Amino acid sequence: MSPRLRVAVLAGGRSSEHEISLASARSVLAALDPERYEAATIEIARDGRWEIAAGVRPLPGSDASGPPTETLPVIAGSPPAALLGRVEVVLPILHGPFGEDGTVQGLLELAGVPYVGAGVAASALCMDKDLCKAVLRDRGIPVARNVTLREGDTVGHPFSYPVFVKPARLGSSVGISKAHDAGELEEAVALARRHDDKVLVEELLEGTEVECGVLGNRDPVASTVGEIIANAEWYDYSAKYEEGGMDLVVPARISAAATERVRSLAVESFVATECEGMARIDFFVTPSDEVVVNEINTIPGFTSTSVYAKLFEASGLPYAELLDRLIELALERHERRSRLEF
Repeated sequence: MSPRLRVAVLAGGRSSEHEISLASARSVLAALDPERYEAATIEIARDGRWEIAAGVRPLPGSDASGPPTETLPVIAGSPPAALLGRVEVVLPILHGPFGEDGTVQGLLELAGVPYVGAGVAASALCMDKDLCKAVLRDRGIPVARNVTLREGDTVGHPFSYPVFVKPARLGSSVGISKAHDAGELEEAVALARRHDDKVLVEELLEGTEVECGVLGNRDPVASTVGEIIANAEWYDYSAKYEEGGMDLVVPARISAAATERVRSLAVESFVATECEGMARIDFFVTPSDEVVVNEINTIPGFTSTSVYAKLFEASGLPYAELLDRLIELALERHERRSRLEF
């Protein structure tokens, strides 16, 4: 019998999406086949400390009895740092800043450890909605029009109301508002600036909100397309995560032509931003069947009932097998890159 693969699930994080990450990580840990994987969870607390999660059996050679580490575990040299050196692949199930934005990916690159998902550049790019739109526009991929407000800029825009106001580098609809007039715009920008010093004011696109998963490295494939029905004015944080906040219709109730356009643009966007492993790409399909990219999520919500997992389940790839494939992709990329000369 071949030895089990040593896996660390990296969860929690410093962002406001900490609890969502922990829920995703619990689902991942429960779904990993214990005959194939020897798994442990490293939890990053909201204050940045790293520790092996309570109640989780540590991997061989690690010490879960020590105190939590400081915010730079590879320097501190305490248990999680030692653990990173012993695992064969890391699943960074983190959402938002300090996890989905290239920071943790850079740490894992420095440690020389294979990891699931996008690399440093793609993670940072897709987290920044302003820069990501610029790259997609340059590749001829349609995105919603926006203006970008930096610190000190006058608050304004050329669009008709309502508009959406978003922190440039955050996820899960945190800090996002729908502004219906100039007064609400000021309040929305003030809220967004609590989370980021770069803010987007984006035109409203009427239409159907759909999502598509992408899986792969050099040969990515798109999932079935799903339709989001938010039981609120728009798809905000509560609609995403509260019970009954949204319904997912699979396959999406859009035309066959629009479906193929979504799947094609999903792969094109994945390649244009140099993503690898996985991403969930969100779109709007207008009443005239125009397809517009909304954003790219390099570490989407990852419970067994999350949209990404459900889309691939509907495509014939169950949750546990999806995890197997993602781990294979992480190892394949690490092996490929290990042959490069630096």
